[in-house]
Amino acid sequence: MKHKIKKITGAENYQLQSYNHHKLWTKSFILAIIVVIILGGISLFTGVYDIRGQQDGMNMFFITRVPRTAALMLTGAAMSMSGLVMQLVTQNRLVEPTTTGTIEWAGLGLTFVYLLFPAPTLVQRMTGAIIFSFLGTMIFFIFLKRIKLRSSIVVPIIGMMLGAVISAVSTFVGLLFQMTQSIESWFVGSFASVQIGRYEYLWLIVVVTFFIFIYADRLTLAGLGEDVTTSLGLNYNRIVLIGTGLISFAVGVVAAVIGNLPFLGLIVPNIVSMYRGDDLRSNLPWVCVLGMGTITVCDIISRTIIMPFEVPVSLILGTVGAVVFIVILMRQRRLR
Repeated sequence: MKHKIKKITGAENYQLQSYNHHKLWTKSFILAIIVVIILGGISLFTGVYDIRGQQDGMNMFFITRVPRTAALMLTGAAMSMSGLVMQLVTQNRLVEPTTTGTIEWAGLGLTFVYLLFPAPTLVQRMTGAIIFSFLGTMIFFIFLKRIKLRSSIVVPIIGMMLGAVISAVSTFVGLLFQMTQSIESWFVGSFASVQIGRYEYLWLIVVVTFFIFIYADRLTLAGLGEDVTTSLGLNYNRIVLIGTGLISFAVGVVAAVIGNLPFLGLIVPNIVSMYRGDDLRSNLPWVCVLGMGTITVCDIISRTIIMPFEVPVSLILGTVGAVVFIVILMRQRRLR
């Protein structure tokens, strides 16, 4: 009798721990939000221009500082979400827009837009980047589906090789038609040019977040494999198509407005999944908040490391992301 009571108590404790684990408004999550708000405040008051000592300081504050901080938050959420969805769909923790060639396909789309329209609008650049991101990501998924790979490490290697080829094509087209100066800003992701009137399309990321949250359970099931998803009465290919479309939309918007931001979708989802598992719905708020904090920290470093000059935030992200990528590889090898 005592044994049965202990078993029931243990099950109840397990359910309570599981409930607390997936509960959103925990002390740690509230603390994370507070830290991100503090980082946003630091970002607002970091810069060479003295907004408090100049007569037009407040105007410059709302023209440049506020849009830049808002762009940091939206971009961090977008790229982190994209990495999380990609890792679920491919069942591979080393996959994100940088390691699948998605961001390079977006760059190729921008190149062709500049080829067709000598002075394209932001909407035209976004459209080209989104379409090519979608095509490139679908090509990558189809390639993985047709070829059986023995090691998960091979997947990002193939993606980076494909991305390198696409990047070379973009460079060749740019040199051939003398468009290198028009597209070179994309290759170096930076928030230096963000100001009012040039970042507002990033708010579309909020819409993408909404739809990802709606399809969160289906995308999580798709991460269990095609057989499991089909056995539960869902259309696996349709779910993957919707997920790819949402990823491509977010990456295309970021690529058109900001540029290339490597490894952000790799760093944040892996840290969150390491501590919270693979449930997309419960992890999504965490991924968004930590993505905002990560890119804001990198941007603050990029603005202060060689003040009064500024290094591209992609340089800081690439360095940190490369280290995290190597650590994940070594960790997987040790687990085997």
